Amino acid sequence: MARLKVAVLISGRGSNLAALIACCAAPDFPAEIRLVLANRAAAAGLAHAARAGIPYGVIPHRGFARREDFDAALDRALADAGIELVCLAGFMRLLGDAFVARWRDRLVNIHPSLLPAFPGLDTHARALAAGVRFTGCTVHFVRPAMDQGPIIVQAAVPVLPGDDEAHLAARVLAAEHRAYPLALRLIAAGRVRVCDERAVIDAAAGTAPRAMLNPPEDV
Repeated sequence: MARLKVAVLISGRGSNLAALIACCAAPDFPAEIRLVLANRAAAAGLAHAARAGIPYGVIPHRGFARREDFDAALDRALADAGIELVCLAGFMRLLGDAFVARWRDRLVNIHPSLLPAFPGLDTHARALAAGVRFTGCTVHFVRPAMDQGPIIVQAAVPVLPGDDEAHLAARVLAAEHRAYPLALRLIAAGRVRVCDERAVIDAAAGTAPRAMLNPPEDV
């Protein structure tokens, strides 16, 4: 079976990109990363693509007068590479409604909280201030509203006594590096469908949970 052709969009260090590259290196993984794009030339994550021999490029958002023009340039690059699914991995630009609509249910994001709790920025500080016992990360399909869309995978992380933002962020990031490859595997295997704005996971050998603590590498 043909592997799903994936692009990853980044803005910074690309640690989730590295996790996705690692899982796609397995010969039986049902997806392959065909393109990595950044909106900043200084994005350190581009080095991950270079080391893996993955085509990569920079489309600087500051080079466009309008967000629509930037989105159009992204879309052309994705289309030229034959991309079937786009993964946002620390991509710090809001995409316009037309772009999101064009890639509907083919555009996914990872967010460092258990959505719908704590959308937006400063998630770890807000979780600590709220006194929650658990936080985590969410992989979801993208919709025009920020950090909204059908939830594919969530990983729960306990908030421990004495946690500060740095310690909590590190544990959440470790969960992200497992949750995103799992979500990509489920999508690429054709096991995720959207019904009434909910992501339904079709069972294979067993039923894949949508929320998990310390998610496994595979389902």
